[in-house]
Formats: sequence, structure tokens, C-alpha cells
Amino acid sequence: MSDSPRKVAYLGPSGSFSEAALRASTLYLAGGSEPVPAKSVLHALDAVRNGEVSAALVPIENSVEGSVSVTLDELASGKRLVITHEVVLPVEFSLLARPGTKLSEIQTISTHPHAQAQVRNWLSTHLPDADVIPAMSTSAAAAALVGENPPFDAAIGQALNAEIYGLEILADHIGDSSDAHTRFVIVELPGNLPAPTGADKTTLSVFQRSNHPGGLLEILTEFAVRGINLTRLESRPTKKSLGDYYFSLDFEGHVNDLRVEEALMGLHRVCLDIRFLGSYARHDGRSPVLRDGVTDSDFETAQSWLGNLKNQR
Repeated sequence: MSDSPRKVAYLGPSGSFSEAALRASTLYLAGGSEPVPAKSVLHALDAVRNGEVSAALVPIENSVEGSVSVTLDELASGKRLVITHEVVLPVEFSLLARPGTKLSEIQTISTHPHAQAQVRNWLSTHLPDADVIPAMSTSAAAAALVGENPPFDAAIGQALNAEIYGLEILADHIGDSSDAHTRFVIVELPGNLPAPTGADKTTLSVFQRSNHPGGLLEILTEFAVRGINLTRLESRPTKKSLGDYYFSLDFEGHVNDLRVEEALMGLHRVCLDIRFLGSYARHDGRSPVLRDGVTDSDFETAQSWLGNLKNQR
């Protein structure tokens, strides 16, 4: 067997929040992982699908701006990938520029759209006339300031980028929320599932057979009657026709939990398709609060009762 480190793609270039999340993850801290920058979420995921890397870390959700739609949609389509870990990282933003640049001179700024949304109030107050140019990542914006004739005057990203790319911090801690966090997921090709920990999360993409009254209620009922708490639920366009949507959701529990097994079987009966995107340990280690009647032992007792009933003469 090869002793070479596992390659893990991340949304780059160096200095991105994705790289920081990867280096903070248990996968990286356990050793034997080589970070590989990718220029977009799509490139990072395709690198896994094509076998160029073993895994990829990509952003999926932000506490201020919400979900990262490109990640949700790419996981819901194409060659299937599964989530094996999640990492939550606090995010702080700085305004970066080439040495000698003054705040009054800035007319154009570049950053990732999610970062822009998280500093909207600061920009409106301090640089109301500046044009914001979208970048593939915050670190890509910072990197573009290096060299001759940069395409904009400043970038918004983490302060670490000033050290990496030789920039100055013109303003620090410019985020509109002091408690902003971004959730990242590590995805791999389907294989052995992470073992249940008792504090797990499962992610699905759920496709309805048709758009009809009560369709969402049918889906939610499968979770509600089994005491399964959803931690995220949203609709996303299937890109097939106007008004055609699928549901992307996270919930507490592992596919090996009996309540989750029954819920998935119930969904299979009422849905056109279900894309299972993994069961994995929660980043915060918090176990679900289960009411009476929905624990594994409750389901096992019910199965035993039914078996005895069928075997009665």
C-alpha cells in the first residue's frame, strides 16, 4: 500500500476560509492529508469524482447568508458523492489592499458573494460608492491584487491573506455580525459509512413525484411521526422546468438508527427519488432529544411484538 498522503481538494487558493476549515478538521489533524487548492466548488467536487483527490472540503451553509446553492445543487446531481465530516468555522473579514493604498482611494473591491453579503452594512457606511466585483473565493480576490495592474483596488477576506499575499489591512473585523459561522462539509465517493456516534446528522436531496397539494406535508410527516428533528430544509430548482423543485434537508440521526431507517423507507414510498448524501458526526457532538416511542429499543420492542403476533397459533 502507498504511504503517500490523501489528497483533499478545497476551494482555494491558499488563504481561503475553506483551507482554514480543512486544517481545523479532524481529517487533517489526524495526519496524512495533503491540501489541494481548487478554483471553484465545482472543480473541487469533480476532482473527487474523477479520482484526482480522495476528498473535497466545500462550504455548504453560512449563519448569515444561508446555504451555498452551488454546493447543494452539485451534490444533488451528477455522480453521487457523500458527506463524511462537517466542520464549522467562525469567520471574520478584513479589507485588504496593496501597500500604500488609502481607504479614500478605493473605488472597486472584489470578494466572494457570500462574503459581500456579510459586510453589506460596513460597505454601505464606509465605501458606499465602491463597486463590488464577485470572485470565486475571498482568497482568489486577495491573490489577484498581487502583481502589476490589479483588476480592482481592494479585496475582502480573512486577515491571514495580508500575510500570504503581502497586502495591508485597511480595516479589520468589518463583518456585520460578530458571531458569523460557515459550515463546511468533506465529501468523498460512496464507500463505508462513518459509524454512528449517537450525535449524528444525515443529509438528503428529495424529489417529489409531482407538484401536488400536501406534497411537502407527506415528506415532513415521515420525519415527524418518528420524532426526527430537521435542522435544515429548503427548496431548490431542479433546472428542468419553471416551478419544478426538489428539497434539500439535514436532520438529526444516522441511517443506521431504526427511526431513520423507517423514515427513509417511508420517503421511498411517496417520493420519485431520494439522493442519500451521507450520515456523519455532528461538529458540536450534540445528541438528539428523543421522546418516548422513537428510540431504537422502542422500535426493536415493536418489531418483536409484531413477530410474536404473527407467530401466534
